[in-house]
Amino acid sequence: MTRSQRALPAVLSSGLAALLLLTGCAASLAPDITLPPTGGTPDYQLGGASEPPPGVTIVARDRSAAPAEGVYSICYVNGFQTQPGELAEWPDEALLRDDAGELVHDPAWPDEVLLDTRTAATRDAIREVVDPWIEGCARDGYDAVEFDNLDTYSRSAGVLTRADNVELAAALVETAHAAGLAAGQKNAADDVALMRSQAGFDFAVTEECMVFAECENFAEFYGAHVIDIEYTDELPRPFAEMCVDPAAPRSMVLRDRDLTVPGSAEYAFETCPAE
Repeated sequence: MTRSQRALPAVLSSGLAALLLLTGCAASLAPDITLPPTGGTPDYQLGGASEPPPGVTIVARDRSAAPAEGVYSICYVNGFQTQPGELAEWPDEALLRDDAGELVHDPAWPDEVLLDTRTAATRDAIREVVDPWIEGCARDGYDAVEFDNLDTYSRSAGVLTRADNVELAAALVETAHAAGLAAGQKNAADDVALMRSQAGFDFAVTEECMVFAECENFAEFYGAHVIDIEYTDELPRPFAEMCVDPAAPRSMVLRDRDLTVPGSAEYAFETCPAE
């Protein structure tokens, strides 16, 4: 769950947005693939699965959990770095190492190791692990998959490149579509134009796009198909004020940082009033 606060140049952003509208790129999906409901009320349950609150129509859960019944379900996949406790599941050739041969860890998440996206061979090694996860999400009954940490290149001290990450993202999106799943871009605001036009993502899941003034950047390329999660510990103003801000995505939820389950002392869940 990382992000960059650098904005795309306005000319590049607007130009690619116009190109998408003219060409219809990533605008049509196979009949068995559906997008999240426009303006649907979301819940973000990566910290543990629980019964969706009344009125919730979109639920995201980790790939290790079963999808929520009766709602649009999104399967979370950390496709560009390892999850805590899962390092042993990865082949060595998929893991990024520095010149000294040491594993490269995410500075903000030291128990997660960056994956090596630099070559076709290393990307194939990553896909040997991630593709079955995606297909498992489809078998379990999920409607979509979201891919996190698309911007690991920005935390690799220049070893990884944006182009190689986009190439891997495109391959993972292709796997998702082949499995009948819509594909969601998670965060990576700097890369939204390329992830939409070249990788072929269908919608976006953002964290704190209101706090970081990134929502309109995502909306430019994904329209109403942006799902935003804000957190209680970094609100610059009341959540109710965010809800009526014209920049706010129609699908937005306020959660506690650790995404705990109901009954926890830290649990928080709030959504915007229905329009």
